[in-house]
Amino acid sequence: MLSNISAALLRFVSRFEREEGQALAEYGLILALIAVLAIAALGFLGAAIAGQLGAITTAMGG
Repeated sequence: MLSNISAALLRFVSRFEREEGQALAEYGLILALIAVLAIAALGFLGAAIAGQLGAITTAMGG
């Protein structure tokens, strides 16, 4: 009787110890954070390049 209860309890606990889904969700969050940071960096870089090109165009008399 006790061994049946122990086996059932071990099966119940093992269901919550699976981490495949958790790891996949963590990788997804990290990937989303990297994507947001990359988009922000490209936005700032684009603005800086546009400013430099504007300065070059003004200096050339355009």
